[in-house]
Amino acid sequence: MPLVMPLGRLRTWTAAGVVLLLTAPLLLALQRYRYPQWSEPQIQYSAPPDPNGSEFYFARLVYDSGMGGRSRRGGWATDYPEAEYHLMQGVQRLTKVDAAGEGKLVRPLDDEMFEYPWLYAVEVGRWYLSQDEAEHLREYLLRGGFLMVDDFHGTYQWADFLDGMQRVFPDRPILEIESEEAVFHVLYDLDQRIQIPGRQVLWSGVTYERDGYVPHWRGIYDDEGRLMVAINFNMDLGDAWEHADWPEYPEPMTALAYRFGINYIVYAMTH
Repeated sequence: MPLVMPLGRLRTWTAAGVVLLLTAPLLLALQRYRYPQWSEPQIQYSAPPDPNGSEFYFARLVYDSGMGGRSRRGGWATDYPEAEYHLMQGVQRLTKVDAAGEGKLVRPLDDEMFEYPWLYAVEVGRWYLSQDEAEHLREYLLRGGFLMVDDFHGTYQWADFLDGMQRVFPDRPILEIESEEAVFHVLYDLDQRIQIPGRQVLWSGVTYERDGYVPHWRGIYDDEGRLMVAINFNMDLGDAWEHADWPEYPEPMTALAYRFGINYIVYAMTH
């Protein structure tokens, strides 16, 4: 069998090599190209040491998504740690709450959960809670804890969230939070309630995701009428906090997201 490549095939391979050599720089440039609609600020999101402890910590629930466990790629870790950093800067600036700059990661079975009055869970449209985890979270809430859930959208994600939430409270209804409720007035009067979107609004021009066209503020209450779970459905407050210093993200939506977050925190600490 001849070891010399036929001339026709050699010409084909030579032409392909020339094309590759000519296009390689372009491909490399495209890989390095950043979409121009926003520019992520180069900030190191690290808090100063907190040796003496603080009055309040941003506590984030580290749940199992059922798709590879407690991964930091999405799920519970969405917007982490930038959302913590920016919201706590706002709490320090706009209130007298002694808020720590650093956040805390809390797993559903950790007894450490009971040290924090306010707990945040993101992308709960794909969370998973075992029965033991659900019972532990129920105990936390009934003993005075407060859970804020955020960044889930549309019919299917609502169904997945509900599956987990009904393990926590199988016998408590989820209700729309009425305008006169204390959580909307404990510090800021939140009479303006618009859909707070994720950063996709920058390129899509729309504030909704999937079929989550209408924003909802829903809740679960204890027997005394205290709000235990604040449900921000078809919204993404975490993105608004995370991108608070992006000039391209709409400032009115960031400002409103700050007010909601601060009201939830103050409510959790006083009710």
